[in-house]
Amino acid sequence: MASRCNNRHPMKLIALNGNFDLAKAVAEHIGMPLLSTSVKHFADGEIQININETVRGDDVFVIQSINDPVNENFMELMIMIDALRRASAHTINVVLPYFAYSRADRKTRSREPITAKLVSNLIEIGGADRVVALDLHADQIQGFFDIPVDHLQALPILANYFLKKNLGTADEIVVVAPDHSSTKRARAMAEYFDCPIAIVDKRDSNPSVDPMDIIGDVEGKICIISDDLIDTASRMVWSANSLHVAGAKEIYGCATHAIFSKGATEKLQNSILKEVVVTNSIRIPEEKEFDKLVKLSVSDLLANAIQKIHNNESIHSLFDSDTED
Repeated sequence: MASRCNNRHPMKLIALNGNFDLAKAVAEHIGMPLLSTSVKHFADGEIQININETVRGDDVFVIQSINDPVNENFMELMIMIDALRRASAHTINVVLPYFAYSRADRKTRSREPITAKLVSNLIEIGGADRVVALDLHADQIQGFFDIPVDHLQALPILANYFLKKNLGTADEIVVVAPDHSSTKRARAMAEYFDCPIAIVDKRDSNPSVDPMDIIGDVEGKICIISDDLIDTASRMVWSANSLHVAGAKEIYGCATHAIFSKGATEKLQNSILKEVVVTNSIRIPEEKEFDKLVKLSVSDLLANAIQKIHNNESIHSLFDSDTED
């Protein structure tokens, strides 16, 4: 049910091709239709966008996951932003369930670009007034923009799923960070269970496993590996293998963004992991689904954020959301 509108500028929702199903679910939660648009791709790869309804004076929310095909979906977004600006939209709010290039957020060697900053600049220069993002790879990416950024978190949705499974007591559960950079996320999830954390201290890409890779006590424990994304799944599977060798009783994996590239789904299905829990921030095609996969929806979270932003309300309550799939 749509909340009471305290904004004199009407809200409009636009879905692009990055994750149309998620955008449709967001619109259904809010209780309003998606704006009629047409997106055409010519034979040479050029993109043409038409907005079939007026947006003059409206607060427009464009929902687009910048996932595979990354550059194509990004160009769709940029062309739509330009079309909305030229059509005199009051505000252009870009909703990014998944923000590509976010892993390139700093220089790690000489002559290397900071691509996340470049993408942020392009979105801002294109005419966006606000960005709503979900689980950015690094919190500092918010500072790459000089416009408001609302950084939503899917962690409560993932944590609540495991809480409802009643896996065990706080003494029986350990939340695992697959590397040191994921420690903050693991600690945040562990607070839901009042349980300790462990860290996988694997310093190379060698697939061999060693119980000494694990910092923390996992013997006989139910382990939940918590990450922001799963790409090739190598880190998730290696972490699970190390935990198994270290004596873990059961091992689950969870992440917000299911990129699933380069045979990731086969690795995960054939792994020691009991379940792999992800959200629908990225559309998972049927051929990439597998028996161990559990998908949770972030549509309610995004819809609630859009409504609160449009009504000039605080979104703080969404960070402790009990939103269900």
